[in-house]
Amino acid sequence: METNDQVEARLEKLTRLREMGINPYPYRFPLTHDSAALTAAREELLASNQIVAFAGRIVRYNIKGKIAFIHLKDGAGRLQVMFGRDAVGEASFELVKMLDIGDWIGVHGPMFVTKTGEYSVKAEKVELLSKALRPLPIPKEKIENGEKLIFDEFKDVETRYRQRYVDLTLNDPVRDTFLKRSRVLQAIREYLIGQSYLEVETPVLQPIYGGANARPFSTHHNALDIPLFLRVSNELYLKRCIVGGFPKVFEFAKDFRNEGIDRTHNPEFTLLEFYQAYADYNDMMKHFENVYAAACTAANGSPKFTFQGKEFDLTPPWPRMTMKDSLKKFANLDVDAMDDAALKAALAKDQIELKGHYLRGLAIKSLFEFHCEPNLEGPIFIIDFPKESTPLCKQHRDDPALVEQFEPYINGWEVGNAYSELNDPLAQRRLLEEQVERGRGGEDETHPLDEDFLRALEYGMPPTGGVGIGIDRMIMLLTDNPNIKDVLLFPLMKPE
Repeated sequence: METNDQVEARLEKLTRLREMGINPYPYRFPLTHDSAALTAAREELLASNQIVAFAGRIVRYNIKGKIAFIHLKDGAGRLQVMFGRDAVGEASFELVKMLDIGDWIGVHGPMFVTKTGEYSVKAEKVELLSKALRPLPIPKEKIENGEKLIFDEFKDVETRYRQRYVDLTLNDPVRDTFLKRSRVLQAIREYLIGQSYLEVETPVLQPIYGGANARPFSTHHNALDIPLFLRVSNELYLKRCIVGGFPKVFEFAKDFRNEGIDRTHNPEFTLLEFYQAYADYNDMMKHFENVYAAACTAANGSPKFTFQGKEFDLTPPWPRMTMKDSLKKFANLDVDAMDDAALKAALAKDQIELKGHYLRGLAIKSLFEFHCEPNLEGPIFIIDFPKESTPLCKQHRDDPALVEQFEPYINGWEVGNAYSELNDPLAQRRLLEEQVERGRGGEDETHPLDEDFLRALEYGMPPTGGVGIGIDRMIMLLTDNPNIKDVLLFPLMKPE
């Protein structure tokens, strides 16, 4: 354990407390109210003089003579407690004098209003619940030349990510982000269940990864002596559920992709996928915009939100635009009128390099990503992608060069992906075999061949629509956080 003068002083207090017969780490505390409940029942508690039991972490400590005022913070907020030596007794007041900021304590007593008008607990009993050995780096205020200066020892962003437990204690906006995240997940779950979807769970360890163009993390199972992969997507297992007769399924999945880390990507992330039999991508667009509007309302009280100073309205319906039309609008490129030589020239002009062999559809998609994505403030659905975009999607019913795929965009970010799902087992086999060949040709993110998934399709899957939504990116937008690490409780970091 690393020590300094403050830690040493707390260790000495710990020894003294034990010598006084006080257990600094007891087993439980019979809580009757949290700070929110005490506030909500203010008039009733003041009138009844009821003894309450309240607990929290000390975040402010002020002692003068025979009286101490301490602010306790719990999961719902903070509240003041007043300790008088005559009220708690000499022995307990000695304990109060040995408390430090960061300690957890529980108190018993009635509610009252101080002379300054602050609603508080008037402590009659105090119990130490956990002695903190490290001091909290609470910002300190100092007046210099008539100005208030704040010295914050915990403003380093990387330290905040590494020590999220301290970040949550000190920074209420951070706590609010994760409270909103919880409310968003609950709202999405309620919407899908209200639409008769069944929540299921699928494997994280998979013998064959699939469902997305991504590099996997690999591991090894010792007992079976087989290689395994952390899933990159839960898509193929959810489709197996559709084959099995569940008409509507969804899952909040932890997925893993062995890719770079930046402001919008983390190797471990949360993905919502849901699938509906007898539906196509037009049906799934309606669900998508409804889910996003419900999530925004749960976080912000309405379908409108502000991100980095820009206002967005997620009220359905959202506009639709084909990928080809977006290239005409934002890049002045009519790809239908361009031959392969012209497409290659356009790629070279923008210094866009395709991995693996040249494919016309991938060239069109790459030009779209370069020219159009940054201009898609949205919300908007980009629809009808080149057939080379994915091997898991149905051919477009009006154009065999396209597939029935859509990607929604908000703030220039892709926030999801969806298909009219391919359910022809022979076509699916051919396309996955092509993916294997493309991987051999140099593409580093292709789908492997999953024989069991193909076998499932051979038993028959009804027409199906499917959707994937990146939850972390959704929370970033709805809570106005531009870095994905700000919406992950414990993001992956380099070793200290």
